[in-house]
Amino acid sequence: MGLSRVRAVFFDLDNTLIDTAEATRSAVLEVIKLLQSKYQYKEEAKIICDKVQVKLSKECLYPSNTCITNLRTSYWEEAIQETNGGAANRKLAEECYFLWKSTCLQHMTLAEDVKAMLTELRKEVHLLLLTNGDRQTQREKIEACACQSYFDAVVVGGEQKEEKPSPSIFYYCCDLLGVQPGDCVMVGDTLETDVQGGLNAGLKATVWINKNRIVPQKSSPVPHYTVSSVLDLPAVLRSIDCKVNMSS
Repeated sequence: MGLSRVRAVFFDLDNTLIDTAEATRSAVLEVIKLLQSKYQYKEEAKIICDKVQVKLSKECLYPSNTCITNLRTSYWEEAIQETNGGAANRKLAEECYFLWKSTCLQHMTLAEDVKAMLTELRKEVHLLLLTNGDRQTQREKIEACACQSYFDAVVVGGEQKEEKPSPSIFYYCCDLLGVQPGDCVMVGDTLETDVQGGLNAGLKATVWINKNRIVPQKSSPVPHYTVSSVLDLPAVLRSIDCKVNMSS
């Protein structure tokens, strides 16, 4: 870590600032209820939702002209057909997808204590939101949780040539804020993208949000700091700046 004070903090969005995992669980429950009550599906309802979750977990960064609505509706269509057999049912797939999506977005909120933390931090350092993912999907989440006003800049991976963990997107963020990589801290919940990306770009520090107390694999990138909640970040930043003061 360099000997300058922290000048900027880059935040991941999903499962760092907003509880995307919980929002998704709520959405899945709503779709299961729909399939069981309106269409008399039984155990098939959960199987369909599980299949969609697997397809989502394998989703890659697609070209900017890819329609995410069509793509994700297709996941539901395929999952329904794989589970039930028979002809494809696009209409049902659309109903499931739009219910899933709207419920997800309803549950994506920025907690009051997180808002307060961001407001206080921004008095001292630049704040930037750096999120991977499809442009439309991530922009809808940003709008749903109304977080844009807490940041000096917002960067969506799907709008750039490369996403985290590529160093180029971190350098782009530094340029936006007029800072050097050694002035910046990356905060996120994913070792392979947030932490590895911060390490690749030579940031001052990386902070891993390990809410579920996961034990990382030996081959995983090693963060400078590990916390259980993003609300622990101010203490980490004080610690970093304290080390700078002691060194100088």
